[in-house]
Amino acid sequence: MAWFYLGLAAVFEVIFAMSMKYADGFTNLRASIVTIVAVAAGIGFLTMALRDLPVSVAYPIWTAVGTLGTVTLGYLFLGESLTVMKALSALAIVAGVAGLKMSSG
Repeated sequence: MAWFYLGLAAVFEVIFAMSMKYADGFTNLRASIVTIVAVAAGIGFLTMALRDLPVSVAYPIWTAVGTLGTVTLGYLFLGESLTVMKALSALAIVAGVAGLKMSSG
């Protein structure tokens, strides 16, 4: 169940990051509400996952999935660039998280 909670936490992390852009400095009420709910849900589910998962694995996975999701959705929906350097950096994040997971046993 911990991995399920971590997956939900990561989804809400991406929603949080994307909705911040649309909140426009908390001037857009609807997007601001989505931002606040998403950050609370993300941290809530992460906390539930941490009951059974080591923080040294769960937290980096949460942030990595959030980063990768945000980079991808920023490219797809916000017209942000996806340069070779960004793509390689995203792959480095995946490699780093995989290494943390493998080293945790």
